[in-house]
Amino acid sequence: MSSEAREWVWEHSSSRGTARLVLLSIADRVADEQCISWASLSSLAKRTRASVSTVREAIDRLVHAGELEQLDDLTGPQRSTVYRLPLAAKAVAETSEDEEAGQAPAEVPEATPALRISALRRCGIRPREVPESPARVRKPAVPESGRSRRKPAPRRTGNRHSDIPETGTQNRSEPDLNRRYSSGGAAVIAAAEWQVDPATHAWARQQGHLDRLGEQGLQAADAKWRAHRADFKPRSADAWAADWRSWVAREHAPSRPTLYAVPGKATAAPSGMTRAEAHTAALLAALDEPTGTEG
Repeated sequence: MSSEAREWVWEHSSSRGTARLVLLSIADRVADEQCISWASLSSLAKRTRASVSTVREAIDRLVHAGELEQLDDLTGPQRSTVYRLPLAAKAVAETSEDEEAGQAPAEVPEATPALRISALRRCGIRPREVPESPARVRKPAVPESGRSRRKPAPRRTGNRHSDIPETGTQNRSEPDLNRRYSSGGAAVIAAAEWQVDPATHAWARQQGHLDRLGEQGLQAADAKWRAHRADFKPRSADAWAADWRSWVAREHAPSRPTLYAVPGKATAAPSGMTRAEAHTAALLAALDEPTGTEG
């Protein structure tokens, strides 16, 4: 049936230029008397030696002229677009009826024949998986008149939740600790404003830093951290928490006794002994072994 569709384009189509080539290319793939065809934009551009945008504009002109229909609820092989030549389909149907009745073909066909989708399956044309309506036909774009039924969203004034104060948290169960909101909505605070939250304190205890440094040592490490971070730019609370943890992990325990400071013994190294000898003597003293330094 592609020959009848091509003949109609040659004899009756008012299209010109690229639009005529596009219509001929579509007619060349007509599968049956319904004048249904399928093609992709890239294949049409290749056959007509035109760009994809030019082919798209040509299709819009053909649809607007009524010589082409785009069936959005059908899909062709490899998900290609399905088209119909409605005027050619009228002419083919009218010719078939007149031939069966033995009459001369009518000059003006009546109505476009209804689609028989089941007959198109053998050509690889089938309905889309979730069709919105049977055989929906693409019509030329027409500007809508009147106002849209969809109401525009009201402009935002103030907070999204009127029952929450401007400086409070959106979730009433969240504490205000370590939260300072900028105009962009990001929480950034200075190092001096950041406080050790329960999760960070639990981390110090679980990692053994609280036992290693002691409560006073942990406070001293915190004060040292704040002094060194006083001139830093504001960051988020999570960033300060990560930096604080890294600082505490590297902090040394204050006032650690020397190795030779054993209870009940002198805290200073015996005179005439090297540091290694003093350490050895301290270990032997802890084991109640003679060190050789007894007077």
